[in-house]
Amino acid sequence: MRKNLYLVGVDGSEWSDRAVERAMHLAQQTDANVHLVHVITWQEFQPVMVEGIAPPMVDKKQIENDANERVLQPLINKYQGQSATLTSGYAWGDPVEVLHQNVKDHHANMLFVGRRGRSRFVDIILGSVANKLAHQTGVPIVLVP
Repeated sequence: MRKNLYLVGVDGSEWSDRAVERAMHLAQQTDANVHLVHVITWQEFQPVMVEGIAPPMVDKKQIENDANERVLQPLINKYQGQSATLTSGYAWGDPVEVLHQNVKDHHANMLFVGRRGRSRFVDIILGSVANKLAHQTGVPIVLVP
């Protein structure tokens, strides 16, 4: 029988750190595994285009290494040696699409995401990653404040 898998979307924020903490706590109680996913969005690196000026080149490998060192590795180090198995990965793209696809690909049983402190009005107008995931993912989502 396969162990349950809890997938956690992480971005280096205190909210995602709390989501990892909750997932690890539950995983230890239920003998589940935890997989962290960091999504690197192109929006952070797309320059404003000005006619006649070439955009700077993006070093994807360097950005991926930075994301690993800044976001994933500190979490791996923090929870190393605990009874729940912790793995991690990153992907480029839209956070909703990437997390949804990871839930499907890894056959995750539950998804944990941190809740950023935006206003209800902004969430209504712009939507939120968590809200979009809740409508697409098909597994329970733990929204960690």
